Parts: sequence; C-alpha cells; structure tokens
Amino acid sequence: MTEPALRLDAVSRSFGGLQAVDAVSLAVRPGERRALIGPNGAGKTTLFNLISGALPPSAGRIMLFGRDVTRAPAHRRAALGLARTFQITNLFPDLTVQENCLLAVQAHSPSRFAMLRPVGRYAALAERARATLVSLELDRLADAVVRNLSHGEQRQLEIALALAGRPRVLLLDEPTAGLSPAESRLMAGLLRRLDPQITVLMIEHDMDIALELSEMVTVLHYGRVIADGAREQVKADPQVREIYLGA
Repeated sequence: MTEPALRLDAVSRSFGGLQAVDAVSLAVRPGERRALIGPNGAGKTTLFNLISGALPPSAGRIMLFGRDVTRAPAHRRAALGLARTFQITNLFPDLTVQENCLLAVQAHSPSRFAMLRPVGRYAALAERARATLVSLELDRLADAVVRNLSHGEQRQLEIALALAGRPRVLLLDEPTAGLSPAESRLMAGLLRRLDPQITVLMIEHDMDIALELSEMVTVLHYGRVIADGAREQVKADPQVREIYLGA
C-alpha cells in the first residue's frame, strides 16, 4: 500500500493538567483532502502546531512520507514538503503582493543565502512568484500594497505564500475565517482547484465548506478523535450529530 503522506500515532500534548490533544492517531493518503472539525477548544489548532513543529508532542509519533519528524524542527518539516496557513494572516503589510510572494519563493531557494545580490536579478524566482499568483487569480493585484487588500484577498495571498514552496502537504487553518459568504464561496472555488497531488488537511468551522472540499473527515472533541472516515459516514454518526452538528 502507498505510504501515508502524514501519519500520527497516538500523538498527545498536555499543558500542565490540561490534556489538549489526547492520543490522536490518523493516516492521510497522498493527494487526500481531509477536514479536521470539532467545537471550539477541541484541540484542532494545537494538533496543527504539533504537526508543523511549532510545538513538541508530549507523547506519540509523527511521520511525514515515512520519515519520523516527531522531534524535527519546523524548518526541517518545511524542507520535506510541509506548509501551513494560520487563523490570523501573517503578511508583510507594507510590501506589494508580488514582493510578498517573491520572498516566499526565495525562502525555498538557495538564493536566500545571497545577501549582496538584489532579488530582482533572479528571473526564475520572479517567474515562479508570478505563476503562483496566477494560480490563485491574484496576478491582477501583483502591484497592490498588501495593507490595502480586502481581508478575503489577504487570505488568498496567505495561501499563495504557502504554495510558493511547492508543498506536498498543506495545512489550512480556517481558510474562510472572517470572510463574507461571497468571499467564502470564492475561497472554496480556489481550494477546489489546488493541484490534486497536494495533500490537504484543513480546519474549517463552516461545515458546508468543510464537507464540500473534503472526502474524508476527522472529528475532535476534548482532544480526542470521536469519528474518522468518509464524510457521509461521519455526517451520519450519532455522536457527531449530537456533539457537533446540534442534532
């Protein structure tokens, strides 16, 4: 069988007496779209922090394409093809859209160590940045200063920066957070057109968006997995309906 792109074996994280993530195990196949859902405080973002290397687990093992990255730093995981976005946008507000994307591309290139040569001299990097913006329909805003963008456009740009490193696994932390219904539909359309070879694990509170974009769903409650499987199976789960869907 194909090695999972991402595998968690009984991963846990405690903060003093609080068990934020409790023995979570899951396997995400290459190219799979999986939603990670659950009520506020379920441990979803903490789990993302463990997967990305922002926090070390208290117990368990994290595997990325068959490699044990449980104790690997975040930059090592990024080099192996892991990228993530955050609930709060993290951009350079005084730079243009093109400049933000160019910096993200350069961060994954050996030229990041070249301090004396202007980045504009690297035509291949500029072309990659432009292509990334085109893929998310942001090329029309290439020369716009980021602070002047709408919130929805800034969220799109953050995804563009994550894609600039050509990731193999993409963690999306609430990509539609704070968006209007129209902006959410636009974001859903953009995410649907992502390269099918990219494995996507997504936290999303909008259940319609989460279930539309993900064929597999994992449900967390108080840090534990209470349901995991195909979306129709999870939607029909009595415990999920009672705890999360309000049925």
